[in-house]
Amino acid sequence: MKKYLVLGLFVLFSFTACSRESSYIKDVRRTSKNIILPETDRHPSFRPYVVNGEKYYPLPESDGFVQFGKASWYGKKFHGHTTSSGEKYNMYAKSAAHKTLPMGTYVRVLNLDNKKDIIVRINDRGPFVKGRIIDLSYAAARKIGLVNAGVVRVKIEALGKKVGEVKTKQGIKPVVEAEDLNTGVFTIQIGAFKNKNNAFMLLSRLKVIFDYVQVTTQHNKDEGTIYKVWVSKSNTLLKAEEIEKKLEAMGFEQAFIVSL
Repeated sequence: MKKYLVLGLFVLFSFTACSRESSYIKDVRRTSKNIILPETDRHPSFRPYVVNGEKYYPLPESDGFVQFGKASWYGKKFHGHTTSSGEKYNMYAKSAAHKTLPMGTYVRVLNLDNKKDIIVRINDRGPFVKGRIIDLSYAAARKIGLVNAGVVRVKIEALGKKVGEVKTKQGIKPVVEAEDLNTGVFTIQIGAFKNKNNAFMLLSRLKVIFDYVQVTTQHNKDEGTIYKVWVSKSNTLLKAEEIEKKLEAMGFEQAFIVSL
């Protein structure tokens, strides 16, 4: 019986969800600090956009953002072309493309295979290939051993909030800090709907399997009210990741972790 229930949930989600996102965590606690000297920031656009029939919703801020997935890179073919931020792509600069992070966000990218990491600045949109979460510039890819591999497993962590300033030869630069995301209260988002009834229909079916299921709302200027379905509560990131994997196995491949 549960087998058919799970299949029904997957079909419902596939036809009614209005947005899909890769796995990410959002938390607001801060402990470890990392000094970053940013370049000139551009004003990001938060307007939703569509690529290959898929709608993406840029995040209004990046504090606490962590994501796991695959990284790729792009180089000579795009060198000198205009990026989504309006800047010219420079394959020798440490930059990257991400589908939803605000432009100008600094991100630490960790190669999970060799433990090498690099800090890059988001100035483009992409990659629009299933399973890939970030496209690095040639220079950044080379630093973490990605160039020859082509695609590697990574963890990306946004370095977000400004906590001070430091004087450099180029002038006054902001200091930002990274996040500690191991403990807290976490839930899993499995869908976002324009239709309220669809969200609550999914909620009622999931209550048969999970103790905690909730619908929360987000008001978007362009899209109106979005109804998000959250499943489970966990006190550690490790436990949340276990539940996320369970949901993915049930057919919710785009489930992701949210910190409450």
